[in-house]
Amino acid sequence: MAISFDKAFGLHPQGMLLREKRSEILADNIANADTPGFKAKDLDFQTALANARSHQSASVSRTHEKHFVISSDMRHEVKFRNVEQTDTGDGNSVDIHRERNAFSQNSMEYQASLNFLNGKISGLKKALGGGQS
Repeated sequence: MAISFDKAFGLHPQGMLLREKRSEILADNIANADTPGFKAKDLDFQTALANARSHQSASVSRTHEKHFVISSDMRHEVKFRNVEQTDTGDGNSVDIHRERNAFSQNSMEYQASLNFLNGKISGLKKALGGGQS
């Protein structure tokens, strides 16, 4: 009996890749908090995950039926963030408190997905090894 990793892991591998990309974007925002004219960006996670889900079900884009479909084209999901603070005069739209909070939240969600995948892998190892770890 073949193991379907798509069924076992679901969208967690794609979700982790998206969270990694979002971490990079948020870190870039934090690093450029004092750069004049810099505009804060964020990843539209829901849209990106929906695109990953649709790519996961499309077998045409895969070279083999058991390969994961991982889309690295996230240009459409990365958007400029709406400004919620008053203009400081330098054209920078980064709210450092908002960015730090978003970065922390994203890190916790990444860790939760990682813990879920570790549990799934541990369960699969036990099933394959007859209960031995």
